[in-house]
Amino acid sequence: MSTEWEGVEAKKPLLAAGNNRASSVWVVVASTTVAVAGSFVFGISVGYSSPSQEGIMRDLHLSLAEYSVFGSILTIGAMLGAIVSGTIADRVGRRCAMAISDVFCILGYLLIVFSKNSVWLDLGRLSIGCGIGLLSYVVPVYISEITPKNLRGRFAAVNQLMICCGASLAYALGTCITWRTLAIVGVTPCLLQLVGLLVIPESPRWLAKIGHSGALEEALQKLRGKETDISEEAADIKDFTEKLQHLPESKMLDLFQKDYIHAVTVGVGLMVLQQFGGVNAICFYASEIFVSAGFSSGNTGMLAMVAVQVS
Repeated sequence: MSTEWEGVEAKKPLLAAGNNRASSVWVVVASTTVAVAGSFVFGISVGYSSPSQEGIMRDLHLSLAEYSVFGSILTIGAMLGAIVSGTIADRVGRRCAMAISDVFCILGYLLIVFSKNSVWLDLGRLSIGCGIGLLSYVVPVYISEITPKNLRGRFAAVNQLMICCGASLAYALGTCITWRTLAIVGVTPCLLQLVGLLVIPESPRWLAKIGHSGALEEALQKLRGKETDISEEAADIKDFTEKLQHLPESKMLDLFQKDYIHAVTVGVGLMVLQQFGGVNAICFYASEIFVSAGFSSGNTGMLAMVAVQVS
């Protein structure tokens, strides 16, 4: 009898550790879910212009050239947002950066909802572009900084998945609702993310960077579980952050040094070639492309894009 009791007592710490690991994983899952709501907004924004083209041009009496400006100005805004994304995320934190991007996206969609002419449309689309440009940096950075090493790759992949899901939803809903209603749909994940940002922890690595050791340990404990010993991971984060701060400040010209030029050429070259492939044009104007190709309706093209995104 005593042997059985000792066996039960020996298993209790193991069961507690297992439950603790499970609960901590759910905190990471919840935090990642809130973060990738921004990726979903990204996808909806990319997919918005294609199903909305016919309705916007008809209701606001836009020429094809005017609508092309509306569709394409998103990339200008995204470029501007991406340029300042690192600076914003480092100065105000990952959560606050995501909140700022949500404000840009909500403002942009509201301008589109209440637009009376092409100026409102273009300003709204530009604002959305700035928002998703910021999101394109801060979301994957936040996910990589809160997840354990053994789960980091799988969680980071959700970012791209949600972009595709958001685009697919925009294409699918665009076949059955008006362009103003579709813009309201784009506001929804922004609002959900703003609410979620109030409860998820800040990135421990950013807290270490600004010297908030107490907040770092509190956030890390929340992410790893109440009973988990975080001392070693917290020390590693602090040491790594200190080493980064003691490194000489990097400059743009450093990218063209002999040691880095090959990696930079491959990385930047792949992104440039992807854009030269015309992927944005297809995403932004799929409806008109399919009609020009001989399909009877732009809705057919939308459903085809949904199938491509899902597959």
